[in-house]
Amino acid sequence: MTPLFEQVTLPAGHSWGLLWRELDTIPFIWHYHPQFELTLTVNARGQRYIGDHLGDFEPGDLVLLGPNLPHTWSASERIDGSRPMLAVVVWFSLEWVERLAASFPELHSLRHLAARAGPALHFSPATSARSAARLLQLNGLPVPQRLPLLLDVLLELAADGDARPLASMAQAPRHADGQQKRMESVLDFMHAHFREDIALDTLARKAALSLGAFHRFFKRHAHCTPGDYLARLRIGRACQQLIESDLAIAVIAQEAGYRNLAHFNRQFRAAKQATPRAFRRQYRRAGKTTA
Repeated sequence: MTPLFEQVTLPAGHSWGLLWRELDTIPFIWHYHPQFELTLTVNARGQRYIGDHLGDFEPGDLVLLGPNLPHTWSASERIDGSRPMLAVVVWFSLEWVERLAASFPELHSLRHLAARAGPALHFSPATSARSAARLLQLNGLPVPQRLPLLLDVLLELAADGDARPLASMAQAPRHADGQQKRMESVLDFMHAHFREDIALDTLARKAALSLGAFHRFFKRHAHCTPGDYLARLRIGRACQQLIESDLAIAVIAQEAGYRNLAHFNRQFRAAKQATPRAFRRQYRRAGKTTA
C-alpha cells in the first residue's frame, strides 16, 4: 500500500503542532509526513504499523516517529466505553530541534533524541507514564505555556536509555541534497510498485546510476539490499491484510506481490517467526480476549 502524504500545517504564531483527537475508533490510514511525531494513545488498545514494524499497543502507549516514516494506528476497542479514545499528537521539525539546540546548550540532548528517533522509538513504561501525565496537560494550557512543558517532556524522553527502536530503518529525508532526492525517487517507486516484479535495472535507472553503483548507494542509505527492502514492503502489506481481512492466504500472498505461495510462506516465517496462518490466529485470539 502506498502511504499517503499528510500536509501538516502549523497555525500562525506556532513553531510546533498539537492535535488533540477524540475518536470512537482509530481508523487505518497509512501515511507519512516530513515532521517528527510524538503520539500518546489513551483509552484504546489495538495495533500500530510503523515502517516494517507491526505490534500491539496498550493504553498509555507513547512513540516518537522520525520524519517520512509511514505509519498508522488502528483500534476499535475502548477500555472505558463511556469515554472516547484519545490521541495526543505533537509535530515538530528537525529545523526546530536544531534551532533550539544551537540557541540553548542545555537542550543539546534533543539532537541525540532526534537522531535516535528515525526508525521510531517506543519508550519505557516509567518514562511513558511520567511523560503522559504532562502531555495530557497541554491542551488545557494557554499557547505560550505549552512550549516549556513540551520541552520538559522531550528532555525526559531523551534521557530514557531503555527506549527501543520499532522499525528496522529510518526513511531517507525528502528535502535535502541530490543524493537524498535520488533515494526518495527510488523509494517512492518501490512503494508504488512493490506488488510487481521490479528489475534492479529499473531502480538503477531511477537513481541514474550503474547497477553496481546503485547497489552500493542503496545499501549505504537504506542499510539493506533492494531485495530486502522490497520483501519488507510486501510482508508488511500481508500482515495488514491478515489482520484486517478474511481473505485466503493465497490471495493475500498474490496481492502482496508473491507469485509463489511457498516462497511467500518462507519469507513470512523468516520475517515474523510464524506462519501466516499462525500470525493471523495470534491477532484474532488477542482481539477476542481483549474484547
